Amino acid sequence: MLSIGWFSTGRGEGSLGLLRFVQERIRLGCLDARIDYVFSNREPGEADGSDRYFQSVKEYGLPLETLSSAKFRKGKRGPFAQHREEFDVLVMECLDGYRPDICVLAGYMLIVGGAMCRRYSLLNLHPALPDGPTGTWQEVIWDLMASRAQQTGAMVHLATEDVDRGPVISHCTVPITGEDFASHWRELSGQDLGQVKESHGEDYPLFQLIRQAEYRKEPYLLSETLRAVADGRVQIKDGQVLDQAGRPLAVSSPGGLRLDQEIDRAIGRDLARP
Repeated sequence: MLSIGWFSTGRGEGSLGLLRFVQERIRLGCLDARIDYVFSNREPGEADGSDRYFQSVKEYGLPLETLSSAKFRKGKRGPFAQHREEFDVLVMECLDGYRPDICVLAGYMLIVGGAMCRRYSLLNLHPALPDGPTGTWQEVIWDLMASRAQQTGAMVHLATEDVDRGPVISHCTVPITGEDFASHWRELSGQDLGQVKESHGEDYPLFQLIRQAEYRKEPYLLSETLRAVADGRVQIKDGQVLDQAGRPLAVSSPGGLRLDQEIDRAIGRDLARP
């Protein structure tokens, strides 16, 4: 059974949705794993969103560990980046009693420093393809719109000090053309994207449509990636991502495991489930 350490700030419905989804896959027997603990860089009482998240963690019976990065910052001068390693040391001390096989960054809103990347095998879900845009999911979507992209996707990669560019473990693709998208792309054609941002922002219909298309697949990509690790189809050792035979995955399968078929099958099973 794969043991998982779960890192999340827990600030919104997206983070809670990922936790619920993976817990449900475990409950249904679709994933031979357990979540050993949930860690948050917020403490109870700091925000309504994280408090709702913590309530769900308790309802699942999962151990909850917290250490407030906001309180830590108050005693420090300069940007948080200058003190990231110091905070990470405190986090590792907080989690010293746990020995997870793998860790997941699921809505963890801090960049993880080198010491933690070396201590844990940290899986990060990034809302773009391996050769796609970096940044937040909002920045990714604006970049896709600017380039008039025909597809997007998501990837799970190993977190390193090179943000959003660690070794790729898996990915899935999401088409953003076709009947549902055609009229929206036509509407954008000829418009200044800067003006669209200013006048509509994230409420712009094409922006929302792209986000919804990708968002539907993100939980499946994460759970199917964890299943591939649990089944031994992919191995993570000493900061390397290896296939079942122990070869570097980037060589034997560029861009990591493409999990489109596995995700489609899992979605089909869910649709058929009473």
